[in-house]
Amino acid sequence: MTVATRLPCDEAALRAAAPASPCDAARRRWVLVAAIVGSSLAFVDGTVVNIALPAIQQSLGASAAQVQWVVEAYALLLSALLLAGGALGDRFGRRRMFLAGTVVFALASLGCALAPTVHVLIGARAVQGLGAALLVPGSLALISAAYPEPERGPAFGTWAAFSGIASGLGPLVGGWLVDRYAWPWAFAINLPAAAVLVAITLLRVPDDRPAPSRTRFDAGGAVAATVALAGAVFAFTEAPVRGWTDVAVLGAAALALVAGAAFVAAERRHPAPMVPLGLLGQRTFAGANLLTLLLYAGLGGGLYFLPLNLVQVQGLSATQAGAALLPFILVMFLLSRWAGGLVERHGARPPLVLGPALAGAGFALLAVPGTGAGYWGFLPGVVVLGIGMGVAVAPLTTVVMGAVPGEAAGVASGINNAVSRMAGVLALAVFGWLMAGVFGPQLRDGLDAAQLPRELVQAVWAERGQLAGLRPPPGIDPDAADAIRQATHEAFVAGFRAIMIASAVLAWLSAAVAAISMPRKPEGD
Repeated sequence: MTVATRLPCDEAALRAAAPASPCDAARRRWVLVAAIVGSSLAFVDGTVVNIALPAIQQSLGASAAQVQWVVEAYALLLSALLLAGGALGDRFGRRRMFLAGTVVFALASLGCALAPTVHVLIGARAVQGLGAALLVPGSLALISAAYPEPERGPAFGTWAAFSGIASGLGPLVGGWLVDRYAWPWAFAINLPAAAVLVAITLLRVPDDRPAPSRTRFDAGGAVAATVALAGAVFAFTEAPVRGWTDVAVLGAAALALVAGAAFVAAERRHPAPMVPLGLLGQRTFAGANLLTLLLYAGLGGGLYFLPLNLVQVQGLSATQAGAALLPFILVMFLLSRWAGGLVERHGARPPLVLGPALAGAGFALLAVPGTGAGYWGFLPGVVVLGIGMGVAVAPLTTVVMGAVPGEAAGVASGINNAVSRMAGVLALAVFGWLMAGVFGPQLRDGLDAAQLPRELVQAVWAERGQLAGLRPPPGIDPDAADAIRQATHEAFVAGFRAIMIASAVLAWLSAAVAAISMPRKPEGD
């Protein structure tokens, strides 16, 4: 899931980069508007799609693995190419890449809305992720270029506030569109916003012409990172369906290992690598990124399944499910400014131990509700999770920015942001495999306990890839249909609980990493 929250170091490009060509006040306001709309497009799309997944699965007759690819295709391209998108903006012009990203994102959104099959939708989502990889870093880079140093802080505050509001309202609006109209509107809503954004950028955002670069673009690193991530995601996503002995699954896993090694080799040789490996030798920076990997793996992978549970098992509407994470976002918003000063007052270690520990407790609470819990059974876990993430995110950004020399802060922040996104991509693939591994045996036990006819059990078992979207065969006895639904829901809840516990363990492991690697006081004190 593209989580409806601020990622660590979202603002780091803004704070670290030197302004290229500050412009007059009127143009700066339009630049800020463009940056807010551009960021909101990518943020809202990620959250809206998760709410639309149950409707997409039912409408297109998709399996759980195919629905998972609807999310993974977008997140994979965005996370793997995020650093490359920023580098392309530096090389060819921030405004030019921002416009290109907006156009690609809009055209892909149209393709998503018109997709007649789930395979077409997955392809369009991948292209959408490519557009977002150009759009997201460009939005902050435009602000960096337009605002002089003293005015960047207020500009970022405005950007963060409006982006947070958009992220919070996105699931609610998306759920209403799905309930009121149909799931394609969750994508079609991007089109008018993108059209306005293109007009503002062309008419009001100043063009920038970067000086010719003497170093070549790290294309090898970008390709190797994408292939490695895609191979790992394919292996874990398809293994529950094909089996680990399948040639395609084994080939994808092997490709991921080879491409990963090629990425390391490419970064070692390149004069201007996307990921300077030397930075990872810095203890605090390496610890912060490992903490990020674990914490955001639990968050991104775990919360993908929450809307599915709320809609397909608890019976909430898409609008109600969209509102489910509002307390999480609100708590994070209220805590963010206070948490930003914790490192200065108490050092990095306390908040980065406490925050993930609380997040782990929130995940553990989300594992408690059963099949008839409704929304209120999940609220305590959502709130505690929000408190934990609210305590952790701002201090994590501060640590990453302070762990490296000033000239490397922009690159370091980009690495940390990419790590947080990649963590969710990989975790979702692994958690999908975990869900399938728990759901199947639990469903079989539930069907056996219901003592249904053998032919009916076989028909239901053949559709187990639908997970909670599995529907009883039409025309059967109502009691048998109820038994099938009950067995399906209980099997999904069992898998959901396993995933929440896994997410809790990841969060607690990230707290342990903080306890070992984080300084008690900011470095340099």
